[in-house]
Amino acid sequence: MATRLAAESNDALAAAIASNPKRLAGLVAVAPQDPAAAAREIERGKKLGLVGIIVNSHTRSEYLDMPRYRPILEAAEALDMPIYLHPREPGPSMVAPYLDYGLYFATWGFSAEAGLHAMRLIMSGAFDRHPRLRIVLGHMGEGIPYWLKRIDNRFALQVKIGATEKLPKRPSDYFRENFYITTAGVTDMAVLKLGLDELGADRIMFAADFPYEDDGEAVDFMDHAKVSEDERKKIYETNAMRIFKLKV
Repeated sequence: MATRLAAESNDALAAAIASNPKRLAGLVAVAPQDPAAAAREIERGKKLGLVGIIVNSHTRSEYLDMPRYRPILEAAEALDMPIYLHPREPGPSMVAPYLDYGLYFATWGFSAEAGLHAMRLIMSGAFDRHPRLRIVLGHMGEGIPYWLKRIDNRFALQVKIGATEKLPKRPSDYFRENFYITTAGVTDMAVLKLGLDELGADRIMFAADFPYEDDGEAVDFMDHAKVSEDERKKIYETNAMRIFKLKV
């Protein structure tokens, strides 16, 4: 059922884009619970003209670092299709403490869950197996840019005491080389400056997160953000064109 619905959604999206190709582009929806079918749908989506992949983070509390999902990562890398990890509520295996105070929702749970997914991909060695794999995170990186120094520091200690396996690179290196972030839902100059300092202007894209966020507020923030005009153009336009290979 999920595989069929994903295909139908992609057909509808491709038809909408075809009706207005100068303004619209789209991402392939897949059903990760059938990894082989998902890989085939990624290939079909590429032929439909879709420019990336969207995965709604965990699948029944499982994450893309797990071996059974490698066909999805292999297809994304082979076809040069970035994966946008869209956050969702924590799965049953971790949600209990989040249920109080609405913490399972966008206030905290979404970023905690998507950030966990990204960290699992990094720590699993996925980017050594798939060095050209590209991941997009919304909401200015789901908190990870803030923690990069400490992540590297504690990872080195864990390797030293034998608590985890050594990777060829630091976790922050994988984040800076294989990830992109968007401004979705974050209109805060301090956070944008942190993203620029940690990742650089080439790895940040504008996003509005409609209908959950105010598009006008997002645009007004970016219009008046204290960045150079070159950085503003990259964030607004040229990064997305390069990362998703959009045609003018």
